[in-house]
Amino acid sequence: MSKHSKHANQVRIIGGSCRGRKIRFLSADGLRPTADMVRERLFNWLGQDLTGLKVLDLFAGSGVLGLEAASRNARHVVMVEKYKDSSRLLQQNAVELELQDKITVASQDALNYLKSSGEKFDVVFLDPPYIWEDWEILFEVLEKCLSEKAMVYIEAANMPPIPQWLYLHRKGKSGKSLFEVRIYQP
Repeated sequence: MSKHSKHANQVRIIGGSCRGRKIRFLSADGLRPTADMVRERLFNWLGQDLTGLKVLDLFAGSGVLGLEAASRNARHVVMVEKYKDSSRLLQQNAVELELQDKITVASQDALNYLKSSGEKFDVVFLDPPYIWEDWEILFEVLEKCLSEKAMVYIEAANMPPIPQWLYLHRKGKSGKSLFEVRIYQP
């Protein structure tokens, strides 16, 4: 087994209490964990310490964004992942990192979660598969789940039309990924 393939399904946490620890993730079409460099920029923009904040990782996939947030003292992180095998592995990773008390894994579709959730979040990660097309519906149901001045991270191959109530804070590009942090201002 080559060195590259040995670690093909692992990614490391780059900050907080779990810095340097690796998590496992399953191979899946469209799954591309956010690169270390992009995560470093993201958490520089959000702040290294997320103490007291409620975080939503809506298309959790590998879970690296939600686990990074929990590692950086987020009060609570909800990770939404529709694939049951991936959801189970997210829960296992939370236990292995001793973050299970801060993390809830919801094994369901992102839009269904938003429609049924009564929670408000301070930070939201939106990093769906590049083939995702339901942005307009997503933004319609997302707004009711945002606390005042919530920070919303969006990563996509092509940035979708963004509602006026999400003001641009920072933006960047890495390879095929465009990414932005936006601030909710109703």
